[in-house]
Amino acid sequence: MTRSILFLAAGLLSSPCALAFAPTSSFAAVQRSTVSSDAASSSITPLHMSEPQPGLSAATNDKIQKLVDDNPVLIFMKGSKLFPQCGFSNTACQILQSYSIDFESVDVLADEEIRQGVKVFSQWPTIPQLYVCGEFIGGSDIMIEMYQSGELGEMIEKAKADMV
Repeated sequence: MTRSILFLAAGLLSSPCALAFAPTSSFAAVQRSTVSSDAASSSITPLHMSEPQPGLSAATNDKIQKLVDDNPVLIFMKGSKLFPQCGFSNTACQILQSYSIDFESVDVLADEEIRQGVKVFSQWPTIPQLYVCGEFIGGSDIMIEMYQSGELGEMIEKAKADMV
């Protein structure tokens, strides 16, 4: 009985959801470098791929670019925001839902071309992938760090303002 309780507790503490809402001091994380707001505003530019990357068809590139351009907050994920199909996608959705923002989700399991294409498009190997105001942010690990530091909240507030 004790072993099963310890196993369950260890599983809960290591789950992405537990880490997403745990205080920063409760786990070791890679620190995201921060830049002053003046430097950040001049160095951050939205991701626009004018020509498809090797291994990415022009049609898929255009489809992904249109999704990124048309949606202020967009997440490529496994499943949908109503029914996430993996723990990392679920964590990402919970973080975004905590901001009470309307965001668009794209189910990569429904389209293998998008699933592989988005990895090439962003040059990021994992899913989920978050885009805010046309800028690629990262996966659930980056979202967790930015959520805890408040940096993601600032970006989401800006996206909310842009939606109005």
